[in-house]
Amino acid sequence: MKLHDLLELAERNLRQSRLRNGLTTLGIGVGIASLVAMLSLGAGLQHFVSRRLSSSGLFDVIYVSSSRDMRNIGMGRRQSANLAQTRPLDDAALADLAKIPGVAEAYPDIRFATQITYGEKNTLTLVAGIPLSDRRKEIFEDINGNFFSSERADEILLQAEYAKDLSSDPASLIGKKVTLHYAQREDSKTPSDASGIAAFSVVPKERQLTVVGLVNREVDGIFGIARPRAMIPTQLAQSLHILQPTGVRVQAGDSSYSAVFVRVANPKQVESIEDQIKQLGFTARSLLDASRNLQAVFIILDAFLGIFGSLALVVASLGIVNTLVMAILERRHEIGIMKAIGASDGDVKQLFFTESGVMGVTGGVLGVLMGWGIGRLINFGTQKYLQMQQMPKVEDVWFVPWWLVLSAIAFSILVSLIAGLYPASRAAKLQPAQTLRYE
Repeated sequence: MKLHDLLELAERNLRQSRLRNGLTTLGIGVGIASLVAMLSLGAGLQHFVSRRLSSSGLFDVIYVSSSRDMRNIGMGRRQSANLAQTRPLDDAALADLAKIPGVAEAYPDIRFATQITYGEKNTLTLVAGIPLSDRRKEIFEDINGNFFSSERADEILLQAEYAKDLSSDPASLIGKKVTLHYAQREDSKTPSDASGIAAFSVVPKERQLTVVGLVNREVDGIFGIARPRAMIPTQLAQSLHILQPTGVRVQAGDSSYSAVFVRVANPKQVESIEDQIKQLGFTARSLLDASRNLQAVFIILDAFLGIFGSLALVVASLGIVNTLVMAILERRHEIGIMKAIGASDGDVKQLFFTESGVMGVTGGVLGVLMGWGIGRLINFGTQKYLQMQQMPKVEDVWFVPWWLVLSAIAFSILVSLIAGLYPASRAAKLQPAQTLRYE
């Protein structure tokens, strides 16, 4: 039997029992809608989290540290000798890290506790050096004022809450000068002692900085690092030669950093670049492991959502079986005539498969449209709830990729064909003589 004839017969037969077939098709649509709505919610949450993390600039950063830190103070002489052989994170190491293929930039983690003075207000806070590339981070999107004009500009950014400690009108600080008090390391001409500790002195210094902007959001505190409340350009921080904890145990003239941030050009290269950094003798960490765990969580979530969403489709498939079995009882005479004039068992099976397939396609398309509408309601309800709670708006938490649309329709057809196996087989087994005698 030709495809055109099958489709014409299937369409005519489905029209004869519009209400019953319509309700069966609607059941398939509801099952697909629940499946699409749940899976699209899982995909939307994953897409939302991925966008947030990508815009935060955390997934393209590798945190590099050395075993030379303050935890090793108080070691024995043998352990100190082994420590001396460990490569420090100095300017030479910083240059080597920047030369690794795929590295966009490498900059030291410079943060220090200090005092900032504005007028008669004198406050203690944590200051960090950040590069110009950080202007692309999400936390600086709604900054009041401007970002740094250059890497060595005498400028400072203040966290909005901290700015209230300096002035009752934080916005008035923009364009004003504050005084940064810090401790500068100055190496002595006296040679190092036997332990390798350089002779140096600590000199109190001051620097006038212009407040160029207020940051409304909390600055990232990744890898267990304390959150700074004031920020200055990285190269400016380097030029100040501020005494760092790791600077206590280095030779005169050397620069040593507690950690270095390595930003890669492509987040997909994080793992390979991390391995190269470890080969240079440093410790490297990234959020790659955390992202893998996060992906595993979303895979499990999608699996559970898919299982619960498929339950309604299973119920709908039982409706298909019931509809087609009833159609066999009502069309026994028609089936007998078809077989009497030469229709084979395969032709009868194809006819019932076609009918179940048409219901599957129609129900699948209807279900995708219904699922899309449910998703729009989820987004609308989420935004309204956040507005009522006076919380900031977020991107859509519901997302339907094209693969989900096509997969849902294909799954609907597959379930419908499987549901039509028994009715089609039963119809094909009818004997023409018995069916005509029955009528």
